Amino acid sequence: MTEDYPRLISLAVHELRTPASVVGGYLRMLQRDTEVPLSDRHRKMVDEAEKSCARMVALIAALSEVGKLDEGAIGMTRRPTDLFPLIADVAASVHEAAERGVRLEVRGADTGAVISGDEERLRTAFAAIFHAILREKAGPCTVVTERRLAQDGGKSAIIIVAEESGVQAAFDAAPGPFDEKRGGVGLSLPLARRVIEAHGGRLWSPAVNGAAGPAIQDDRTARSTALIAVPLGS
Repeated sequence: MTEDYPRLISLAVHELRTPASVVGGYLRMLQRDTEVPLSDRHRKMVDEAEKSCARMVALIAALSEVGKLDEGAIGMTRRPTDLFPLIADVAASVHEAAERGVRLEVRGADTGAVISGDEERLRTAFAAIFHAILREKAGPCTVVTERRLAQDGGKSAIIIVAEESGVQAAFDAAPGPFDEKRGGVGLSLPLARRVIEAHGGRLWSPAVNGAAGPAIQDDRTARSTALIAVPLGS
């Protein structure tokens, strides 16, 4: 990372935030204007434009947070947090794939993964990962979030998010890159990775054929699988 990178991100955020805020403000004024009511057709157009502008403002805010995390300008609120019940709570709130018959099921250890962590940022990070994985599933299936303690005496929490039949294969495979540059999820995945790394952890997907060591069979499976390791007490 170059010295200019944080400054470039900060400048981009500043230059984008001001016009986006102005546009959003004028659109909201149009929505609330009672002197010259909009026709149904024009109201629908303004409503859609305001939604898109709000989405742009949210992306700008996320870009700002990415820059601050990379710069080390955001401190984590540290307090004892058990990751395993936290993950179960987050998974229970993720429902957007239910209409396609995609189920998210939490398995494994219920407790015992206590870290010194920022609970709210971790919740947001895991929610982003769950959303991204479930989006990859087109039809009925069960995605399992399995919670394990590391086999070397339980010094790390391991979380595997994979289709039911592939949990162990994902765990056994050599680590590969997690695809965080995918459409439809904004900057939530780059933010999730940075939050996990700020807790001393890492996020990866199983390696595919051609990589050294055990591997899975195809890129699509890797894209819909995530593994997270976080050291206990971190």
